[in-house]
Amino acid sequence: MRSIRDTQKRSVAKEEKKHPKVSRLRKCVCRRMGAKIECLCVSGIAEAAAHTSSRLITEEQGEPGNTTCVYMTTELLSQIGVTSANPSTTSLSTMAPTVDSAEVDDFLKYKKLEKQLQHLDVMEEYVKLETRNLEKELLHAQEEVKRIQSVPLVIGQFLEAVDHDHAIVGSTTGSNYFVKVLSILDRELLKPGCSVALHKYSNALVDVLPPEADSTIQMLRPDEKPEVSYADIGGLDMQKQEVREAVELPLTHGELYKQIGIDPPRGVLMYGPPGCGKTMLAKAVAAHTTASFIRVVGSEFVQKYLGEGPRMVRDVFRLAKENSPSIIFIDEIDAIATKRFDAQTGADREVQRILLELLNQMDGFDQSTNVKVIMATNRQDTLDPALLRPGRLDRKIEFPTPDRRQKRLVFSTITSKMNLSEEVDLEDYISRPEKISGADINAICQEAGMQAVRENRYVVLTKDFEKAYKTVVKKDQNDFEFYK
Repeated sequence: MRSIRDTQKRSVAKEEKKHPKVSRLRKCVCRRMGAKIECLCVSGIAEAAAHTSSRLITEEQGEPGNTTCVYMTTELLSQIGVTSANPSTTSLSTMAPTVDSAEVDDFLKYKKLEKQLQHLDVMEEYVKLETRNLEKELLHAQEEVKRIQSVPLVIGQFLEAVDHDHAIVGSTTGSNYFVKVLSILDRELLKPGCSVALHKYSNALVDVLPPEADSTIQMLRPDEKPEVSYADIGGLDMQKQEVREAVELPLTHGELYKQIGIDPPRGVLMYGPPGCGKTMLAKAVAAHTTASFIRVVGSEFVQKYLGEGPRMVRDVFRLAKENSPSIIFIDEIDAIATKRFDAQTGADREVQRILLELLNQMDGFDQSTNVKVIMATNRQDTLDPALLRPGRLDRKIEFPTPDRRQKRLVFSTITSKMNLSEEVDLEDYISRPEKISGADINAICQEAGMQAVRENRYVVLTKDFEKAYKTVVKKDQNDFEFYK
């Protein structure tokens, strides 16, 4: 065996001297085939290794220099433990253990998946590196934006969008500019007429200012709503039902109106003498609904500067639409909604402009929002007919002075919380002919309680009610004809 190897070594040396280029080429081929044979044998796939080596030996037979490749193949097999192979007479496949072809396929799949895993690992590292770089760029961009917005900015007005990155704005000087828009701004906020902030030097649009809103217009929070229920209001059963049908029911059960095929009322006017429960009923509506409640007085819209009143009207309805469903209660509406006439002064013309803005807001094109309007006044005869027409104020509810039945209900409601003596007969005061309002009845009961407190008593007597009645009702019947 040793002499055979020596002979092979000598023949290899001769071949290398005669054909150096062929020798180098065959050495390269043998190294590659040997690496494959070694890998297969180490993995336990001896049959594939034997087949590879047999093919190598068979291809080299009959060619010049075949002893080189045969020798190197035999040497490699002897190193990995296959020593009994005779390349000239015996095939390696006869000496290798038999391996199923499925195992070879599994091994090849394993190697392929291993390469894919390595590729994914490389891609993961690349993505992590890119992410770190992008985070650094983002921080740098945010710092740059803060630096730009930290300098004093110029207030302007957005006029028109030219493209995604440029727009036309108007400055306070009256000039229009073609400027660049900051890339981080929300383009949906850029609406014609909105207020924007411009850079001091480049006039670039760097921020969108919030819409204007008056600080005096506030919406009642849930904890600020009055604790008044419908049961606290004596009488006014018909008025309660009409208000709930026009205001509360459309907000809570709007599907009923859709099934019938009608539009719910948009506005309600409550009118009548003072002290008949108009404002108190509005408080009960605010307490019984989950809708947002905005309360304003008509005189608040009259401001010092021109245009401030109509702007406040727009702000009220804008706030209501943003927080819909909502209810707007305007008390003393006659302060701004009197009949229009040929105004001679600027103040009268401003009041009429406020009325025009109110009319426009109440029957504008946007009918989809759930905004209900309740108005209260003592002078319904002075209101403008355009405000009273159906479509703006669909339901007009009168609050008259209470009759005998209403007086009884009001007295019962108010005195239910008082400690009255058994001798007190409320029917005596109910049957008296004087016209008194619900506020007068409340004042009578309150004054009677004060008389008892004055005398250090815990029980209200009949004489206390007599004194209170004379104190409150000391006018004749004609004093309640208020505005004749």
